[in-house]
Amino acid sequence: MRRLSDTELTDELKNAKEELFNLRFQLATRQLKNYRGLPATRKRIARVLTVMDERKTEATNG
Repeated sequence: MRRLSDTELTDELKNAKEELFNLRFQLATRQLKNYRGLPATRKRIARVLTVMDERKTEATNG
């Protein structure tokens, strides 16, 4: 994640949020077979947000 540029991180966050929405929709309609995708996608979102926050902090402090 840290090797990605800022625009790539933004794209990755957008894609992960769309995937999470789709997984939640499938869960609600009882179409989801593999539940492991939900926590994995949430972790991916958290990782992207963490890297983005670190870069923001570095930019303001240094």
